[in-house]
Amino acid sequence: MRHAATQPFAPEPVTSDAPDLPGPVMLNQSWLDLTFLHWAVDPQEVAHRMPPGVRPDTLDGVTYVGLIPFRTVGSGLSRGPAVPWFGSFLETNVRLYSVDETGRRGIVFLSLDADRAAVVAGARTAFGLPYRLARMRYQASGDVHTYDARLRRPGARTESRILVRAGARREPTELDLFLSARWGLHVRHWGRTLYIPNRHEPWPVHDAEVLTLDDDLLASVGLPDLAARRPDHVAFSPGVHTEFGFPGHAASPQPRGR
Repeated sequence: MRHAATQPFAPEPVTSDAPDLPGPVMLNQSWLDLTFLHWAVDPQEVAHRMPPGVRPDTLDGVTYVGLIPFRTVGSGLSRGPAVPWFGSFLETNVRLYSVDETGRRGIVFLSLDADRAAVVAGARTAFGLPYRLARMRYQASGDVHTYDARLRRPGARTESRILVRAGARREPTELDLFLSARWGLHVRHWGRTLYIPNRHEPWPVHDAEVLTLDDDLLASVGLPDLAARRPDHVAFSPGVHTEFGFPGHAASPQPRGR
C-alpha cells in the first residue's frame, strides 16, 4: 500500500446535502439515465489501486466496485451553455470509493469509456483521468434501458451490454447514499494526488432489475471475476445536473459550505 504515514482524518459525514464549491465553477453538465451496479469487495483487494494519500472508503467493513453507464448531456464551461456536439456523449465508468487524509470522501476511476474522441483526449491530458474511446449506444423502451459499449482499440475485443428495468422511486438507503453522495474525485496527475470537487442535487433513486449483464469492462481493468456474479447493489436514476470546481491538492482540505 502506498499511503502516506500521516494520521488520516476521520471521514466526513455521508450526506445528500452537497457542500458549496470552494471556488469558481469549472464546468457544468447533466448526468442522465444512469444505472448503478455495484459489487462488495474486501478493501485490501483494491487498496493498491488508490492514489498516494487515499485509501478505500468502507461501509460495514467492505468497499465497492461500481459499473456505471449513463448519458452526459449539455457540458459547458463554467455555468455557460453546452459546447455544441462535444458537450453530449455516452459514458460508462468503472470506479472505486475513496477517502483521503483530510477525511474527504470521493471516487477513484479505474476507467471512463466515452464515445467522443475530443472528450477522451482532453480529460486525459488536463486531469490524467483514464478515459478510453469506445463505440457506444443507449436505448430506452418504456422502463427498459439498454447500454452497449465496445472499446475502440486493437487487440482483444472488449464489450459491455447492460439491460435494466427501472422501477418505482424509493427513499435512498444508507448504501444508496454512501455510493452516490460523493462530492469529488481523487486522481493522480503530474506527480500529485488531486481532488476535483463537484456538487449537485440529491440523486433521485429508483428500484431497478438487471435483465442482462454481459460485461468485459470490469475484466479490462483487472477485475475479471465480478461480472460473473450478481451485483450487490442495483439502482437507476433519471439524473442530476452537476457543477465541477477546479482541482486542488488532496492533502489540503478545502473550506466547506453551510
